[in-house]
Amino acid sequence: MKLKQWWNTHKPTKRRLIQLYAALLFNANLKGFVNGRIYQGPVKNICTPGLNCYSCPGASGACPMGALQNALSDSGKTAPYYVVGIILLYGLLFGRWICGFLCPFGLIQDLLHKIKTPKLGKNRITRVLSYFKYVILVFFAIIFPLVYAGYEFPLPGFCKYICPAGTLEGAVGLLSNPENENMLGMLGPLFTWKFLLMVIFLVGCVFMYRFFCRFFCPLGAIYGLFNKISLVGVKLDKDACTDCGLCVGKCKMDIRRVGDHECIQCGECIEVCPTGAIQWKGPKILLPPQAIGGEIATKNSDAAESDAAVTLQKAKKKTRIARTVAWVLALAVLGGALYYYNFVDGRDKTPSEDTTESGDITTSPDGETGEPLPPRGNEVGTLCVSTELSLYTGGESFAVDQNRGKVTVINFWGTWCGPCIAELPHFEEVAGDYADTVTVVAVHSNYKAPTAAEWIAKNYPETSILFAQDPDDGVNGEYYTALGGEGDFPMTIIVDARGVITFTRRGSLTHDELVTAVEEALSK
Repeated sequence: MKLKQWWNTHKPTKRRLIQLYAALLFNANLKGFVNGRIYQGPVKNICTPGLNCYSCPGASGACPMGALQNALSDSGKTAPYYVVGIILLYGLLFGRWICGFLCPFGLIQDLLHKIKTPKLGKNRITRVLSYFKYVILVFFAIIFPLVYAGYEFPLPGFCKYICPAGTLEGAVGLLSNPENENMLGMLGPLFTWKFLLMVIFLVGCVFMYRFFCRFFCPLGAIYGLFNKISLVGVKLDKDACTDCGLCVGKCKMDIRRVGDHECIQCGECIEVCPTGAIQWKGPKILLPPQAIGGEIATKNSDAAESDAAVTLQKAKKKTRIARTVAWVLALAVLGGALYYYNFVDGRDKTPSEDTTESGDITTSPDGETGEPLPPRGNEVGTLCVSTELSLYTGGESFAVDQNRGKVTVINFWGTWCGPCIAELPHFEEVAGDYADTVTVVAVHSNYKAPTAAEWIAKNYPETSILFAQDPDDGVNGEYYTALGGEGDFPMTIIVDARGVITFTRRGSLTHDELVTAVEEALSK
């Protein structure tokens, strides 16, 4: 009996179940939390509706806010039209119902507010502050990316300087995995700032309902503009409304009227409306039983009481059937997504260990038959994956397999990456000091590739480094991905004279660390 009472008190609402479902569906790549890698398959090009960081290990799609800023940075291409179109479609269909039901970071805020502490309610000050998210939207999410679109370094201002979802889901999600301990070397003042800001937002959510959502989220600011015309959400019958204020008092958001730009369409106001003036304009499967009764009673005010009761029971039965069918279909979709990301699509895996070429198995550096070489891969102890790279300096092309007999240092970098540029002098010095025994290859990412040749000619007109271009395979590059790159730059691979990997580092290197790793490879 006590268990039943406890369950009746603590059982999740339908909204909470939908929130949990959406969070799991949009983070269906569960194996990413185990191996610490980001899913980069074709589905990642699709934007999910809510705020959910692209770099979260479990993320199965892209974040619309991050995609929007990156698209605006690539002005003149079709990407901005695609992303803006997707966001407009989501807005027209759902408005801020997405914030109330489908946003994973919204769920996190709701759960944090459940912690029992004194709460700060809404007031005139919070109502004014609720407009601050439009300032964030205009300056950080739109103006900054547009202004820096023509520059060498793009600036997704919101993602780079503010977004707590990116810090919590992306940075903390990756850094907390032991497989990514090398990423710790990439941290700097910017991470410290964003981590501090994230803590402020999360603590704020404990004491104020949806602290980030109400005052800072630019995605919610966009969706709020569609609340009155969206197909799903709540609607207010002004003729039936008596302006009693119970709905506004019940709402924890800074609304003035039901369904305005601050409303997250949670539907809690429906239960307290004494006249039934507030109704769902979405599917009836979302409609609470009380609201069904209110609608039927209104429609049958002139009918006999018995007829109204029968009509009500039929309506409730149809709604229960519709809900059951909807949940079965939803669970089938979720099951399919979990199976696909965790068992079918292997695009976050390393190259197969079975890809060893038979001609390499007994080939020693001097071309004579020697000890068998390990299988190809991208981890220490495996034969390094090889591909032909086009060179900016030093010749026409380069491949690791063509460099047998010398140690090869492969550094993945980009003109847009500050830490990459900062460590290039270390590689230049090693390339000069070990010219007879070591080849240093700096492979530029595919992103901002057109800027690379001019930058190299200007900053390294005379160099001992072989500057190469990664073959086209999305933003990062084909070779970078083949060698285990997950979007973190710089990345360095050192290969001994046999072609076997002896060192990998995802993150920056000091000069001493680089020299030590090179000496170790030379000793093999």
